[in-house]
Amino acid sequence: MRIGDKDATGVNLIALLEGLLQAGVEFILVGGLAAVVQGAPVTTLDVDILHLRSPENVAKLYGFIQSAAAIQRRPDDKVILPREEDFLGAGHNLLSTRLGPLDVLGAIEAGQTYETLLAHSVEIEFRGYKLRVLDLDTLVRLKRASQDPKDRQRLPVLEETLRQSKKG
Repeated sequence: MRIGDKDATGVNLIALLEGLLQAGVEFILVGGLAAVVQGAPVTTLDVDILHLRSPENVAKLYGFIQSAAAIQRRPDDKVILPREEDFLGAGHNLLSTRLGPLDVLGAIEAGQTYETLLAHSVEIEFRGYKLRVLDLDTLVRLKRASQDPKDRQRLPVLEETLRQSKKG
């Protein structure tokens, strides 16, 4: 699936990103999609963002989340609506939206935040918007330190993508 395609379940990752950008949310794209937009041949089915946790930005984020009919993603059938204050802390909010899965992260590995990783992001043009993406060097560094089996499995592909990007 390309990131602009809608799959059989209605997932449209481009629409998710575009909605966040239209809402003026300040975030850094992290995770699998950050690798994909930088040329890594990996598959991802969600959007992972690390957001600025200021009250103003959280208000914009929450407005988008409400417009996307988000609910907390859970293993059971219990429906829990996110609350605005859920996005002020360093925790993870794993959401299902009408556009697909969205993981809103207050901090990632070793407590790194939007502010600490901003210098390790690159800005790319995306449908007329400026999209901040965690750079490949940092993605590789974080995956090397991760104990998650999925991260360890993707690491060789990310390392090769990084090597190729520095070559060309």
